Amino acid sequence: MVEQQKIGFRSRIFPARGPRSFRFGLVMVVLALALQAAPASASDEYEPSDAGFPIRVLAYVVHPVGVTLDYLIFRPAYWIGSYEPFRTVFGRTD
Repeated sequence: MVEQQKIGFRSRIFPARGPRSFRFGLVMVVLALALQAAPASASDEYEPSDAGFPIRVLAYVVHPVGVTLDYLIFRPAYWIGSYEPFRTVFGRTD
């Protein structure tokens, strides 16, 4: 009878991986370090004179609402309107 090879606890949780996954991991580490070392752009600096403008404060509140409406209503409506018979009803031409 053939003996079954016992698999240890560690090898079940962390299975052996080939050199391909090692290279992928190495590339990801190098990319993360490169992004960390990149300087921040000048537009990311805090400008107190711009932050307190009343319309800017209103935009902080309204923007998430607009993004939510875009993803929940407008994008699906555009997608549905791109197929017949809705395409003809709404007069969409490409």
